[in-house]
This record gives sequence, structure tokens and C-alpha cells, in this order.
Amino acid sequence: MQSVEQVVNFLEKYRLTLSTAESCTGGLMASLMAEIPGSGAVLDSGFVVYSPEAKQLCLGVNRETIERFGLTSEEVAREMAVGALKMGRADIVLANTGLAEADGPMDGVQCFACAMRINDHEGVVSETLKFEGERNEVRYAAARYALLQLPYYYERLRNL
Repeated sequence: MQSVEQVVNFLEKYRLTLSTAESCTGGLMASLMAEIPGSGAVLDSGFVVYSPEAKQLCLGVNRETIERFGLTSEEVAREMAVGALKMGRADIVLANTGLAEADGPMDGVQCFACAMRINDHEGVVSETLKFEGERNEVRYAAARYALLQLPYYYERLRNL
């Protein structure tokens, strides 16, 4: 995919609705979707959860997962995605957590997860990537990346 408009078309074609569970991107994924005419038919909800407490209360992220792997880990992103899937009515969820600005090697590290209902169970895939740039450049690039990866995540989940 080359554009968010193509993502909206993809969701329409497969009759899917999307929710987002966002930490570092702070709602940018949902916002980018909302910019596209017709996205209201495929965008169900967006959760913005920055703090550990919000991740736990709103999305059911396990406190032990946060303590063991860290607030901005791939494991937390996976639990955020599954939690949003359970909390809403969307068919597929994109989740993000990470650090847009930090001292050291974690600067720009972004964790993504995608969860989807498959028959009678939930599947989840995830990945971690590093983005270069200033704080908001990293956030925007991460949000756009996640949305454009949606068809790839969908195919991976269908084949679980």
C-alpha cells in the first residue's frame, strides 16, 4: 500500500472495521484514517493510552507484562491490540507503543501489533522497528507505517 486512502479501500473491500490502540502515536493512526472521505464506514474506534494505568484499565494490559517487558515493549503492544479487539466491535486492531525521543539506543524504537478475530479465536502478530527523526517525525512515520502494513498483517493473521 502506498496511501492511507488505499488502506480505507482495502478495509471496504474485505468488509472489515478497524480500531486503533495507540500510545506513542497518540491517536495519529485514527486521525490519519479520519482524514479520508468514507473512512467512517471502516473506522470503529481509537484508544489512546499513554500511562501504565490507562493501558491496564482501558485495554486490560497485564501489570506483570509491563513490569517484565517494559511499558513500550512488543509484548505490551500485543496485549493492547488484543484488549482493544475485546473492548470494541472492530474486526481488526492496530496497536502501537514505543519511544519517540529517548537517550540511547531506544530512541525511535516503535512496537506494533495487529489483532484480528479469526473464526472463534483472536490472532495477533507483532514487530519492532526503529525510526529516525525528531519526536513528531517518528510518531507520524510510525502511524503511517502501521496503517500501510495493515494488508500485510491481515494476510499473516489469515494464515495463522
